[in-house]
Order: sequence, then structure tokens, then C-alpha cells
Amino acid sequence: MQSTVDFKKLAVTGVQALHPYQPGKPIEELERELGISNILKLASNENPLGASPNAQAAIAAALKTLELYPDGSGYQLKAAIADKFGLQNAQITLGNGSNDVLELIARAFLDNSRAAVFSEYAFAVYPIVIQAVGAELRVAKANPPEHDTMPYGHNLANIAAKITDNTRVVFIANPNNPTGTWLSKADLHAFLQRVPSDVIVVIDEAYTEYVNDPTFPNALAWLAEFPNLIVTRTFSKIYGLAGLRVGYAASGADIADMLNRVRQPFNVNSLALAAAQAALGDEAFLQQSVATNAAGLQQWFAACAENGWEYIPTVGNFITVNMKRPAAPLYDALLREGVIVRPIGGYGLPQHLRITIGTETQNDRCIKALQKVLSA
Repeated sequence: MQSTVDFKKLAVTGVQALHPYQPGKPIEELERELGISNILKLASNENPLGASPNAQAAIAAALKTLELYPDGSGYQLKAAIADKFGLQNAQITLGNGSNDVLELIARAFLDNSRAAVFSEYAFAVYPIVIQAVGAELRVAKANPPEHDTMPYGHNLANIAAKITDNTRVVFIANPNNPTGTWLSKADLHAFLQRVPSDVIVVIDEAYTEYVNDPTFPNALAWLAEFPNLIVTRTFSKIYGLAGLRVGYAASGADIADMLNRVRQPFNVNSLALAAAQAALGDEAFLQQSVATNAAGLQQWFAACAENGWEYIPTVGNFITVNMKRPAAPLYDALLREGVIVRPIGGYGLPQHLRITIGTETQNDRCIKALQKVLSA
């Protein structure tokens, strides 16, 4: 007998209203749909240089012990992170990507009696993890499009105004995805000084390694000053390990203890642990990735100026271009050219395309494809 149970109604209230995260289209999916090859994916802010050679060698070595569970504490990777950034192992929480860490934060500090604050146009995972635990979403208005220096960027005054007695977490992405905008050291530090001590502030630094600006903060340096601060980082972007899913949070030991209480055992696999540790120490690969991205950003800035394309200021490894028309049809047309970018209508920016910075050759192909579909 066929069931007539409405399983959606059996789910908890927050989950009933959730819309799942929509990742960038995989290459294999486009191949299946259109039967084309030689596809260029510039949709998910991945490193066009691939993964660190040191990380690849570490994976090969770790293959010999796949029958064994990974170190559930991730001791060696934690020690490497702690050594690099002047922290203690007890301050670090490992995750299956930094997305996993964001969910741990929500599970540890939010419920249906509490609220969390984040900015308009911020990373889509923030509302997902907040809503999944039944907490109240409070969205602060971002800077307006006509803002003189940071259009669409986080407005810290608006974020502060959303903090009330039942607020327990504030999420801030710096630089922000999908806009590429950022907050200065002075402004962000002043904001942290204003936040009540019983409100957790999460600074998501997934793209921080790409930034070369003396006014840009390293929030890890503030952990001793602000016991309510959590900094999240990932190995998915500049380190090129997106396929392995490994990230981490750095915080005070008391906060890390709470996060590790809700963390699943063995949430980071042995290949990811080995690769991340090796990648962390590969300074040559890191600098090559920074240089490639810096050159690619200049290539895109020049193309935008030449073609009259308006873009949001960025210091990440992507650029968000205002097409001044619905972007979805342009995205579809680019797919037929074998180029995958990211439409961001789901973020409230239906006329924008977010494009990952690639190599010089990849950028040139994408620019020419965009010129072609715009002229069609």
C-alpha cells in the first residue's frame, strides 16, 4: 500500500523551509547534457593550477594505509596549523571543509530561541546552517550598489544594529563570496570591539591567502584579544584541495572544546589530513598561486575596462560582473561555448555572473566567449 504520509511535515520546522545549496555545474554534467568536450570550469573558485605537488605526493603515501581509520583528532595537521600561525592545538577544530565547521558553530551555539546575523549578499551556507537548527535569521542590508568604494559590501553598522539580546552568532566573510568585497583591518577591529562578549563572531577567511593589501586584516592575530572570535579557513581554495574537503576553525580553547563536542568522529579522512599538512608547508606553490591570481585579476580588470563591463571590487580569486541584463540566459549561452561560470540570482544578484580567475589562457577564452554571447 502506497504511503500517504507527508514526510516534509515530519521534518523539523527549519528544515521544511530550507532550500539546498546549489553548487557550480560539474564538468561531467555539462558533458552529459550537451555532449561537448574541452570544457572550462570557472564557476567554483577552484585553483586553476591544481593541487600542490607536495600534497599529491602525501596522498600517494597515505594510500598505503586506507584500511585504517584516520586520526580522529587530526593531531599532526592541527600541530602544523598551530606552528604556522602561532596557535595551540587546543584552539583548532577540523572540518570536512570549512562548510562543516560553519555547521558545527550553528549546532553548538544556536537553537530556536536564538538568532544569528549575516549580511545581504553573503555566503549562501550561513542561512542554511542557521535555519537548519531553527534559529532566527537576521539579514543586514549591504552597502548600496552606488557606494563609492565598496558597493554590495558588508555594512558593519547595519550588522551591529541587528544584534539584540538573543543574538548568539554573527557571520562575516572577509573577503566576501560572491561579491569579492572586503573589510579593512581598522573597520573590522572597531566592529569587534563593539560586539557584546556573549556574541560569537565568525570571520570566514576562505580567500584570505589571495589578498595582498596592507590594510587587510589577519583575524587570527586577534584571537587572544577577543575570546568570542572564531576564524574559519579552508584548504579548498588556494591550496587546491576542494575534492578532499578539509577546513578548520581557530578560536579560543573553550570555544574549540564546544565545537569538538558536536563534531563527528573521523570527519576528516586520512588522505585529506595528509594532503592538507603537506600543502600548508608548500610556500612555493602558494606564491605561484598568488601570482597567477594577481595577474589574472589584472587581465580581467583590463578586459572589463575595454568592454565597458561593470564589476564589483574584489581581492579574491573571482570577479563578479554586472551584465546589466538578466544573467541566466548569458550563463546558458556560455555553457554552449563550453565555459561554466556562476549565475548568482540566488544571492539576490540576478544580473551578475561570478567568474573564477583562471590562468592567462583560461581567462582569455572566457573573455572571448563572453564577448561572443553578448554580441549575439
